[in-house]
Amino acid sequence: MVIFWFRRDLRMNDNAGLFHALKDGNQIQPLFIFDSDILDKLEDTKDARVTFIYDTVASLKKNLQELKSDLWVRHGKPLEIFKDLLSQHQITAIYTNHDYEPYARKRDEEVSKLAKSKGVEFKTFKDQTLFEKDEILTSQGKPYTVYTPYKNNVLKTLNEFYLKSYPTETYKNSYSKIKKVEAMPTLQSLGFERTSIEFPPMKVSTKLLKNYANTRDIPSQEGGTSHLGMHLRFGTLSVRELAREGLKYSPVWLSELIWRDFFMQILWHYPEVEKRSFRPEYDKIAWRNSKADFNKWSEGKTGYPLVDAGMRELNATGFMHNRVRMVVASFLCKHLLIHWYEGERYFAKKLLDYDLAANNGNWQWAAGSGCDAAPYFRIFNPEAQAKRFDPNEEYIKKWVPEYGTDKYPEPMIDHNEARGRCLQAFTKALKK
Repeated sequence: MVIFWFRRDLRMNDNAGLFHALKDGNQIQPLFIFDSDILDKLEDTKDARVTFIYDTVASLKKNLQELKSDLWVRHGKPLEIFKDLLSQHQITAIYTNHDYEPYARKRDEEVSKLAKSKGVEFKTFKDQTLFEKDEILTSQGKPYTVYTPYKNNVLKTLNEFYLKSYPTETYKNSYSKIKKVEAMPTLQSLGFERTSIEFPPMKVSTKLLKNYANTRDIPSQEGGTSHLGMHLRFGTLSVRELAREGLKYSPVWLSELIWRDFFMQILWHYPEVEKRSFRPEYDKIAWRNSKADFNKWSEGKTGYPLVDAGMRELNATGFMHNRVRMVVASFLCKHLLIHWYEGERYFAKKLLDYDLAANNGNWQWAAGSGCDAAPYFRIFNPEAQAKRFDPNEEYIKKWVPEYGTDKYPEPMIDHNEARGRCLQAFTKALKK
């Protein structure tokens, strides 16, 4: 028996590791683990991402049963689960896809070590990125830390080989056959309840892609962005398929996928950025630790309508428009002088499409502390941003209904005062 372990690749089509497992052998037994090391850290029992994963896994199980196979679904610590599986079954190999986050790397190292100690192969494949690790390097053989030359190298290298799908359906007879259908744990037994949040559809229209460059910065525009981040995060869609669409219809859309790869290779080469600034000198800034200010920001009560609209959209739906993400991140780090890590952690709890590499990279970009970041003296004016990107206040009025009445608070800090304070604090720390 060969195990295929689903993780951030919750689809049967165009799945690199699954394709190799099916092609290389037979009796392929698919497995999914609800990882208690991850789930136990989630604070909200109605965390919408767990419902999404649960329903996707249930759908995978049903699809496999239609092929007279089944998906084993377990709940616990991956290492312990593999210890049990290896002692109970004659397993010759474990196949899975690469994951680049520090926790995932440690987990995979432990499972690989265990497998090898039992004479079992542990094989992993590239699936969630177009390019990874050391595939795109500078002429000096070093990782890129600036996006534009990285992107140019990607576009020069990208060809059919990197974009082709893996035809898993060709080998569907390689799945193990059902002896008895295994029950799936309930959502409640995992410690969670069903969410009422709606999930984005798993498709992007040609019209959206063709207009993407013009519509992506307008938060009030229905269908201005794809909302596919969640499907990329959990692998319900293939990045290769989306990149082919981008090449055909929208270079700007494709460049967003390249940003995603860029931040993943940054996290791979510099895993320390998970908890500290890419530019360590930014951690020397005299950041303010104001719980009251952080709470006003997180609840959308800052008195800056675009910031408040964004935070309320996030809290209600698990989504925030990308342009607005930049504004609210800049506001927390530069207007309120609160460390980017605090905001990054809040987004990690709330975003449906939360992805450590991209979230971390974008927060550090906004703070000025990241690779290829906005310079520290670039401080978004939330009012100017609102006038430019929400001129009719449609987005603001949708999420901040009391805006324009005496119930709406005054700005918690004057923009010019905040800007001056920020420049002083940043200059003091960075000029040393």
